[in-house]
Amino acid sequence: MNDPYPNSQVVGQSILAIVGGMEVVQARALRILEENGISPLKADVWYPMSSLLNSFQLIFEKIGPSTVRAIGRKIPDNARFPANVDSLEKGLRSIDVAYHLNHRGTDKIGDYRYEQIDRRSARMVCDNPYPCDLDLGLIEAVCDRFRPKDALWVRIEHDPKSCRRRGDASCTYIITW
Repeated sequence: MNDPYPNSQVVGQSILAIVGGMEVVQARALRILEENGISPLKADVWYPMSSLLNSFQLIFEKIGPSTVRAIGRKIPDNARFPANVDSLEKGLRSIDVAYHLNHRGTDKIGDYRYEQIDRRSARMVCDNPYPCDLDLGLIEAVCDRFRPKDALWVRIEHDPKSCRRRGDASCTYIITW
């Protein structure tokens, strides 16, 4: 199989979200990572991005999309994120910064683009190679953490017009609060 990201790596600290998101089956998570060359898992070691993407594909196929989403929710607890984030807008904008802090290399690995729609809604366009369930969990976690005090809830909807699972270039999420 041709590796689309031969020159890109992911830091182990962010991969720890897989173990955190699969709390009940941590041994299985570590086994899947090991099967893909991510062993031993250490926070300060860089691993091939393709190995991580293959691990997510196995988790999706063998365990399911809910687990991939749970892993996404754990990313802010494990990955490197910018400091001084104190609002929902800054939190959502910080996802792209964090993404590039936790990856290195010369391949085009995509982005997380935040676009303000109006005072209480935004759009997040994700054109990275990770599963859309992972992105949904990540966006949910950031929205939970930085929900404005005057908002009872934050709603996140996957725009059905574009989905990477169907082979599209990006997924778009509409966020309202």
